[in-house]
Amino acid sequence: MARNSSLVPGARGALNKFKFEVANEIGMGQAYASGDLGNLTSRQNGAVGGYMTKKMVELAQTQMAGK
Repeated sequence: MARNSSLVPGARGALNKFKFEVANEIGMGQAYASGDLGNLTSRQNGAVGGYMTKKMVELAQTQMAGK
Protein backbone atom coordinates (compact mmCIF):
# COMPACT_ATOMS: atom_id res chain seq x y z
CA MET A 1 0.00 0.00 0.00
CA ALA A 2 1.25 3.48 -0.82
CA ARG A 3 2.41 5.48 2.16
CA ASN A 4 0.07 8.45 1.66
CA SER A 5 -2.98 6.59 0.43
CA SER A 6 -6.29 7.01 2.24
CA LEU A 7 -8.05 3.97 3.61
CA VAL A 8 -11.40 5.75 3.30
CA PRO A 9 -12.24 7.27 -0.10
CA GLY A 10 -12.92 10.99 0.23
CA ALA A 11 -11.17 11.27 3.59
CA ARG A 12 -8.32 13.39 2.22
CA GLY A 13 -10.57 16.44 1.77
CA ALA A 14 -11.95 16.14 5.29
CA LEU A 15 -8.45 15.76 6.74
CA ASN A 16 -7.23 18.83 4.85
CA LYS A 17 -10.18 20.83 6.17
CA PHE A 18 -9.39 19.59 9.68
CA LYS A 19 -5.73 20.58 9.22
CA PHE A 20 -6.73 24.15 8.34
CA GLU A 21 -9.10 24.33 11.32
CA VAL A 22 -6.34 23.16 13.68
CA ALA A 23 -3.84 25.59 12.14
CA ASN A 24 -6.30 28.42 12.82
CA GLU A 25 -6.77 27.27 16.41
CA ILE A 26 -3.05 27.41 17.14
CA GLY A 27 -2.48 30.70 15.33
CA MET A 28 -0.93 29.42 12.12
CA GLY A 29 -3.97 29.81 9.90
CA GLN A 30 -2.44 32.58 7.80
CA ALA A 31 0.56 30.44 6.86
CA TYR A 32 -1.65 27.51 5.89
CA ALA A 33 -4.09 29.72 3.99
CA SER A 34 -1.26 31.07 1.83
CA GLY A 35 -0.34 27.51 0.81
CA ASP A 36 3.39 28.19 1.07
CA LEU A 37 4.30 25.75 3.82
CA GLY A 38 7.92 25.58 2.70
CA ASN A 39 8.71 28.66 4.78
CA LEU A 40 7.53 27.00 7.99
CA THR A 41 9.89 25.08 10.23
CA SER A 42 9.53 21.38 10.90
CA ARG A 43 8.58 22.27 14.46
CA GLN A 44 5.71 24.50 13.27
CA ASN A 45 4.35 21.91 10.84
CA GLY A 46 4.81 19.19 13.46
CA ALA A 47 2.77 21.22 15.94
CA VAL A 48 -0.19 21.16 13.58
CA GLY A 49 0.10 17.40 13.07
CA GLY A 50 0.55 16.76 16.78
CA TYR A 51 -2.46 18.85 17.71
CA MET A 52 -4.53 17.10 15.03
CA THR A 53 -3.59 13.74 16.53
CA LYS A 54 -4.44 14.93 20.04
CA LYS A 55 -7.89 16.11 18.92
CA MET A 56 -8.58 12.86 17.01
CA VAL A 57 -7.63 10.76 20.06
CA GLU A 58 -9.88 12.88 22.29
CA LEU A 59 -12.74 12.42 19.82
CA ALA A 60 -12.22 8.65 19.69
CA GLN A 61 -12.10 8.42 23.49
CA THR A 62 -15.33 10.39 23.77
CA GLN A 63 -17.02 8.18 21.20
CA MET A 64 -15.83 4.98 22.89
CA ALA A 65 -17.11 6.24 26.22
CA GLY A 66 -20.53 6.68 24.63
CA LYS A 67 -20.75 10.42 25.22
